[in-house]
Amino acid sequence: MDKGYLVLESGQVFAGRWHGGPETSGEVVFNTGHSGYEEMATDPSYFSQILITTAPMQGNYGEDDRHRESERMWIRGFVCLEMQNSSRDHSWEDKLISQQVPILSQLDTREIVLTLREQGTTWGALLSAESEEQAVQKASSLISKGKGQNPNWPEAVTCKQAYELKGKNPAGPKFAVIDFGCKLNTLRELQARGKEVKVFPCTVTEEEIRNYEPDGIMLSNGPGDPSDVQHAVGVVKSLLGWRYIFGICMGHQVLAQALGGSTYKLKFGHRGSNHPIKDSLLGQIYMTSQNHGYAVERDSLPDGVEVKHINLNDHTVAGIKSDSQKCMSVQFHPESHPGPHDAVPLFDFFVKQVQ
Repeated sequence: MDKGYLVLESGQVFAGRWHGGPETSGEVVFNTGHSGYEEMATDPSYFSQILITTAPMQGNYGEDDRHRESERMWIRGFVCLEMQNSSRDHSWEDKLISQQVPILSQLDTREIVLTLREQGTTWGALLSAESEEQAVQKASSLISKGKGQNPNWPEAVTCKQAYELKGKNPAGPKFAVIDFGCKLNTLRELQARGKEVKVFPCTVTEEEIRNYEPDGIMLSNGPGDPSDVQHAVGVVKSLLGWRYIFGICMGHQVLAQALGGSTYKLKFGHRGSNHPIKDSLLGQIYMTSQNHGYAVERDSLPDGVEVKHINLNDHTVAGIKSDSQKCMSVQFHPESHPGPHDAVPLFDFFVKQVQ
């Protein structure tokens, strides 16, 4: 068995089985979902992150490209307790390796998760080595190299040029989407309700959006620190009150900043498929899929911006709405994939506001 290691920047070292792939570094995060490894790996919000799954067995239901959330994998590494690798099925392992995603298994993921919960999210390196001492030496340069990239992560995952998608409802609205790392299922939900969807890079200008003359604007999910995404904040600020805006995750954080609010880094983020939300917009409590490391500071929100969604685990802001500025946003994934579909009606609510 080849020796592999996860080395945290904070000093902890975890040894396991190395399945192959390039040695790498990234922000080390964990997801508590019991399924959905395909959707997680292809979600652009996981850009530059090493993903640890708390569910013990991974790859046990194979893989299918119809379940992907983008055209490629964005995770920097995949860490699990057990990886399906039988003579009958080793397709998930093969898919990860073929797309240059390193895999480390046969280690105590519970211990890693407790470490991250206690000390907070940190960077780490995933590598093959003959000893723990060698692993620590190699990790330092890998982490230094990884942290030297452009801090505006949405610019690394956004589409390179605008493109249009035909909707399935000829009588529905026309949507503009600002792509910070948009999942495919968000686009599917908009296509199901609208006549046309045009996706713009996160570097889009106010004039480009206005010239398209959409009926509604969607701000997508995406990776990284929202305070580094200032160009988009300025664009969204200039569009407030013009057309109805709906933000999801990074889009929620960008919208909050455009309204005058601020964001902060969570200790270890919210990533999983069982996060309870109190929704005073629809008058419901439901479970949601979440994947983010930052949140909106409640006390920074100006008058006229209402908190409409609350995370019942830690009471952080999970959604806002402003009638005067014609906008709303949520800090979770109403498009699910993976996760429960309880919050999908928020897309219908958005369409009603647009109409």
